Amino acid sequence: MAQYQDTNLAELGLNEHHQNEVINYMRFARSKRGLRLKTVDSCFQDLKESRLVDETFTIDEVAEVLSGLQTVVHSEVESELINTAHTNVLLLRQLFSQAEKWYLKLQTDISELENRELLEQVAEFEKAEFTSSTKKPIIDIIKPKLAPLNEGGAELLNKEILRLQEENEKLKSRLKTIEMQATNALDDKAKLERALRDLQLDQGVQKDFIKAQDLSDLENTVAALKSEFQKTLNDKTENQKSLEESLATAKHDLLRVQEQLSMAEKELEKKFQQTAAYRNMKEILTKKNDQIKDLRKRLAKYEPED
Repeated sequence: MAQYQDTNLAELGLNEHHQNEVINYMRFARSKRGLRLKTVDSCFQDLKESRLVDETFTIDEVAEVLSGLQTVVHSEVESELINTAHTNVLLLRQLFSQAEKWYLKLQTDISELENRELLEQVAEFEKAEFTSSTKKPIIDIIKPKLAPLNEGGAELLNKEILRLQEENEKLKSRLKTIEMQATNALDDKAKLERALRDLQLDQGVQKDFIKAQDLSDLENTVAALKSEFQKTLNDKTENQKSLEESLATAKHDLLRVQEQLSMAEKELEKKFQQTAAYRNMKEILTKKNDQIKDLRKRLAKYEPED
């Protein structure tokens, strides 16, 4: 029996819960179809009992009888087709209402409704489900309505996730600004160091071409410049330390936001119960975490080695 159910499940490509919903709809449709067929049969039976009382009929009488029967059957079939279309619209309305509670937009492919291969699969599924002698007996179960999603918990959780995502974007923007400041500070430091080395090289080349007094003056000048450059480097170093502290703070903030996003994701996971909405939201959170990891890797390239 278990193997039989798994085969049907694979044919429709649905999980067990959704398969049961399809079976319930099929049971409803079969019931309506049976009632309408009985109505059509009764039209023919009424005709037999009311009009077919003579042994012979003229051509005109036969045409009149068939015309009346055609009108009655046409009316019954048209009524059933209209009712079926309206019933399907109500079913779609339920599904779309549920999706809108989770801010989802569902799409349908009308062309698939005439896919002969899929229609044959559904026919085989219905045949196996409702004609097999080994299937489970039908048990009437009072099912809840589609109202649980009207509770405010899901909406509040979605709003909290949106708030955390906005805060995450702000922190990323702030981190990018701090990263640019740190990069500029490192560039300035490198330029000052190169300038100091150039002055020292110039001093060594000119020692042999200047007089002793000029050499003394030049050494004093170089010493003063070196002291000034050293002070500037120290200021840049302190500025760099401040920026590194800001970067560390930003990292902590990102970790805090990640933790909050993780908690919100776990809470939402309980609400979704393996729905498509859960997978969509998890993909979004996974992309955000990947972006944060990528940002850390890029930032690590600019952090000075110990």
